[in-house]
Amino acid sequence: FILSKGHASPGMYALLAEMGFIQHEDLHSYRVLGGICQGHVDMKWCPGVDFSAGSLGMGLSFGMGCALAARLDGSERRAFVMLGDGEIQEGSIWEAAMFASHHKLSNLLCIIDYNKLQSLDTVSNTLELEPFGLKWESFGWKVLEVDGHDFKAIEKALNSASDSERPVCIIANTTKGKGISFMEDSVLWHYRTPKDDEFDDAINELNMDDQ
Repeated sequence: FILSKGHASPGMYALLAEMGFIQHEDLHSYRVLGGICQGHVDMKWCPGVDFSAGSLGMGLSFGMGCALAARLDGSERRAFVMLGDGEIQEGSIWEAAMFASHHKLSNLLCIIDYNKLQSLDTVSNTLELEPFGLKWESFGWKVLEVDGHDFKAIEKALNSASDSERPVCIIANTTKGKGISFMEDSVLWHYRTPKDDEFDDAINELNMDDQ
């Protein structure tokens, strides 16, 4: 698994802690100087991270290389890459997509978090991606679209991807800040950290959703 969308690292760190790669107390080192849980996942600092995520747009190429290496090794390994929609604007993504399709790397799967917001603006205002699914299909990929907040739909898509003869792209349509009313679909919260009452309000809303 390659987290190309490196700034989604809190989710990956939580999983690594649950799997025993790191300790739960290590989560408190998030974005702390010298801590193992940096803003972007880093293989030199954090156990369980196989590829560092620095400049975005490189993860699909890493995954493509892993998938090709597995084929050359006669292995049944599969490569899974999570991408953000903003990094899809990088040319390296489409080079990797073209290569993977040409070599029919059916053991390569990418999941795109399509929340339609990026660092400073909407994706459409920065560099339009639509027609998004058709672009991937035109590059020779099998495309599946799901509600990115529906875990059962994601699981179904992952299962259906296992018998594809082509690389697979799962477009997960999501809402940035889902579950917290004042954060939803707001580019402000791409960078901003909730403080004081904002933090308490956010936690309360999330706890209400769990009830």
